[in-house]
Amino acid sequence: MDKLIYTAASGLRARLSAQGAIANNMANASTTGFRADRAVFDRVEVQGPGFASRAPAGEEVTDCDRTAGAVQQTGRALDVAVTGDAWIAVQAADGSEAYTRRGDLEVAPSGVLQTGDGYPVMGGSGPITVPPYSSLSIAADGTISIVPQGGDPKNPQTLDQIKLADAKGSTTVKGLDNLLRVKGGGALPQDMDAKVQGGALEGSNVNMTQALVDMIDNQRSYEVEANMMKSAKDMDESGASVMRLPG
Repeated sequence: MDKLIYTAASGLRARLSAQGAIANNMANASTTGFRADRAVFDRVEVQGPGFASRAPAGEEVTDCDRTAGAVQQTGRALDVAVTGDAWIAVQAADGSEAYTRRGDLEVAPSGVLQTGDGYPVMGGSGPITVPPYSSLSIAADGTISIVPQGGDPKNPQTLDQIKLADAKGSTTVKGLDNLLRVKGGGALPQDMDAKVQGGALEGSNVNMTQALVDMIDNQRSYEVEANMMKSAKDMDESGASVMRLPG
């Protein structure tokens, strides 16, 4: 009887984890540049004598949906939407290089150019620092030009170029901070052909209709696993009743 109970319990745990991933996707349906998590279910083979008939369920968020989100025009000079499959390189909290599609850039009080969630944007030689300026523009190749305060508007100065990385040919994984990283460490090469669209933002690629369908399907599967545990309990009680001595 324990085979059925533990198999059903592992299924309940996996479905509960998947529900968390689906809920996270729905909560980020309006987050700029968000990529929806993709949960994968698999059976876990238990090795050893007497375990051949057991195959508990396992769930893992192995990747994210790489489909591009809808692009909306904002007209803001610091907003950029990456076209194609490239990613904006940023400095993660641990100092390593990571990647995002979030293009709502801003200049921090310290002068560091960062994304809307606070990660410094990487340039040719590290995080980009923007001095005081009267106007700023970002070209299609990610080159940042500014007119310094008191400078000539007709002669903008090239500041740096946003690193746009190409993930093709590399194994990348999405972390809990919503940043993409190279699996096992390392950095992606710069994509010299990548382009950005200025004055625009790429939205989340979460499909709310599909997310709701996934949530209902996951809930139904959870109920099936719970009923299996109840059936195992009833069978165990029935067996114990048969074995009970009269009187």
